[in-house]
Amino acid sequence: MCGRYAASARPDELIEAFDIDEDRSDEPGRSILKNPQHPAPREPDWNMAPSKQALVVLTRSPKAPEQSADAPEPQPTRQLRLLTWGLVPAWAKDVKLGQRMTNARAESVLGKGAFGKAALSRRCIVPADGWYEWQKSPTAVDAKGKPRKQPFFIHRADGAKVGFAGLYEFWRDRDLPDGHPDAWLTTFTIITTAADPGMDRIHDRQPLVLEPEHWEQWLDPAEKDPDVVRGLLEFAQPGRFEAHPIGRAVGATSSNGPGLLEPAPREELVGVVDPMTGEVIGG
Repeated sequence: MCGRYAASARPDELIEAFDIDEDRSDEPGRSILKNPQHPAPREPDWNMAPSKQALVVLTRSPKAPEQSADAPEPQPTRQLRLLTWGLVPAWAKDVKLGQRMTNARAESVLGKGAFGKAALSRRCIVPADGWYEWQKSPTAVDAKGKPRKQPFFIHRADGAKVGFAGLYEFWRDRDLPDGHPDAWLTTFTIITTAADPGMDRIHDRQPLVLEPEHWEQWLDPAEKDPDVVRGLLEFAQPGRFEAHPIGRAVGATSSNGPGLLEPAPREELVGVVDPMTGEVIGG
């Protein structure tokens, strides 16, 4: 699964890194949070959590202006937008369903009612520095007698930004009138796949991270061939990622800042399995 990630890049950095045509991330959008988001949307966030608004890359056709019938159709553009993490299907009665749809499994997404249509026409990329995962210790227990959980930060070994494969969806609040600024909510989910060898010592799942050469095809809304999409969903390239244990502060969604990524001192580790060697550190 992927329940938390770091996203420190600002819009101008992502425009360059992801070859964005239109930055539309400053357009107002509905938030489902009870309190103001912190850090604010579009600002670096080292502890991105479900229900927050996050920067997402997608390709859509711009709204066509009034023009003659024989005018050419506007061409799709690659856009940077703010979307809410936790996909709310168009048929959902309320936004609460999104809390259970922060992730979608690559192996079954094409056949799922909540994700199937989006997988064929509303695909997106979620930029990130890397993601967090919690490893259950095989030897150490917590105060409640349950396996001790050690947080890790997982990132690309080459230092590049990662692009999670995602899906997005539009939801219409039928309790609000047409034209109301909160009538529409746009949400996304992150697709997960089987963890790479080594990374599976932390967790058996990981986000599906696409390579830049796959971005255009993944984002293309005209690419609706299930076999082509399935091929992208099956993409795997072990060896791209590194991971290191970090401090436990990341467990609180209120914690933030680049310090969350700092490696935890070895002497603080208890029953932690090194993902590369399988060595148990700290007993």
